[in-house]
Amino acid sequence: MIDRRSFLGLVSAGVYGAGVLGAGVCGSRSAFGQDWLGWRGPNRDGVLPGAVWPASLDADHLKLLWQQPLDSGYSGPIVAGNQVFVTETQGAKEEVVSSLDLQTGVSQWAVRWAGAMSVPFFAKSNGDWIRSTPACDGQTLYVGGMRDVLVALNTKDGSEKWRIDFPKQFGSEVPTFGFVCSPLIHGEKLYVQAGGSLAAIDRQTGKILWKSLEDGGGMNGSAFSSPTLATLHGRQQLLVQTRTKLAGVDPETGSKIWEKEIEAFRGMNILTPIVWNDCVFTSSYGGKSLLLEFDPNAGWSVNARWENKREGYMSSPIIIGDHIYLHLRNKRFTCLELATGRECWTTPPFGQYWSMISNGQNILALDQRGVLMLIEHNPAEFKLLGEREVTKEESWAHLAIAGDKVLVRHLKGIQCYSWIA
Repeated sequence: MIDRRSFLGLVSAGVYGAGVLGAGVCGSRSAFGQDWLGWRGPNRDGVLPGAVWPASLDADHLKLLWQQPLDSGYSGPIVAGNQVFVTETQGAKEEVVSSLDLQTGVSQWAVRWAGAMSVPFFAKSNGDWIRSTPACDGQTLYVGGMRDVLVALNTKDGSEKWRIDFPKQFGSEVPTFGFVCSPLIHGEKLYVQAGGSLAAIDRQTGKILWKSLEDGGGMNGSAFSSPTLATLHGRQQLLVQTRTKLAGVDPETGSKIWEKEIEAFRGMNILTPIVWNDCVFTSSYGGKSLLLEFDPNAGWSVNARWENKREGYMSSPIIIGDHIYLHLRNKRFTCLELATGRECWTTPPFGQYWSMISNGQNILALDQRGVLMLIEHNPAEFKLLGEREVTKEESWAHLAIAGDKVLVRHLKGIQCYSWIA
C-alpha cells in the first residue's frame, strides 16, 4: 500500500488519471440522473444508477456557474426542476429556507422562523446550526428545524402549508442535538425521527398517523440517523437506526418487525443503514461494522453474518456490486467485501467527514476540508482519478447532483458547478 502523498503524486503525473468512464457526451439531465429531492438522492443510498459522468474534475470539465453566500448550516441542498432549496441559521436566532434559481443562483423566495438552540459543550465544534436535509415531492418542501419542528412549505412561493411542533404535540423533550433526521417521503406518508420517536405523518395535512420506537427525546433520544425504506425477504419495511438500536418497522402500522442493539459511544449511531442481498450493513462510532442477516421464518430473528473493528462515524457508505466503501472515524477510507467483511484496502487519512455519490462505476466524494475527489470503483486498490479544492471552508452538508449540475454547500455559502465532458 502506498502512502497518500505518493499516490497523489501519481495522480498529478497522470498515472491514475485515465479513468474508466470514457468520453461519452454528458450535459443532459438524463445522462447524469434526476432531480435531487432528498437525503442521499432518489433511493437514499447515494447512487445514481447508470448516470454517465465526465472522467475529470479539472477546470475544463468542472466549471463554477455561480455561488451565493449563506450563514452556517449542515443541510444538504435539494433540487426540484429549476429550484435549489437551501437552509441556514442566521444570527444564532432564526432558521431561513430559500429557493434559488438553478441556472443563476438568484433568490426566488425566502422564509424564516425563530429556531436557534445551543448544543452541549462537547458537540460545540459541530455547531449550533440547522442540520436536517429537507425532502421535496415537487409541490411541497418538508424542512426539519433544530427545535424539533417540521414545516411544510409550498415550493412555488414558500408559503406555509402546515407545521408540527413535536415537543408541544408529544410532550417530548427538545432533542439535545437538534432535529437531525432527514424526512423520508413514501406514498402519502412522511416519516421522521422526531418527538422522541419515529412518526408517520400525512404529508398533505400534517396529521400524525402513528408513532413508534419512543425514546423521549432529550439527551438519550435525539436520533442522529435517518430512516430508509427497504424490502428484506419480500417484506417492505422502514430501516430505523436509533441511538441504541437498529430496527425494521412496518411502514403502514408502525409495528416493530425486528430489532438489534448497536453498540456506540454516547449513542453515536449516525450513518444511514444500507441493504445488500437481504442483509443490512451498519457501523458506529466506538462500536464496529457489521452485516446483519435475518430469518423471517423464525420470527424475524437477526444475527450478525460478520463483524469487524472498522468504525464508521458520520459518513454513510456506498455499495457497488458486492463491495462497500466507507469513510471511517479515523479519517481513512476503506473498501470491504460484503460477503465476508474482509478488508480489501484502507487509505491514509483524509478529512473528518465525506458525503459520497456513485454512478455505479465511480464515486464522487466531498471531503469536510472542501475537496472534491473522483474515485474509481476498484476493490483491488484505491484509485483516485482526480481531486480539486472547491472551497477553503468546511463542507459538512451532503453533495447534490442534478443533471449536469454539482452543488456544494459549505459553511459560508453554496456553489453550483457544471460538470461537462
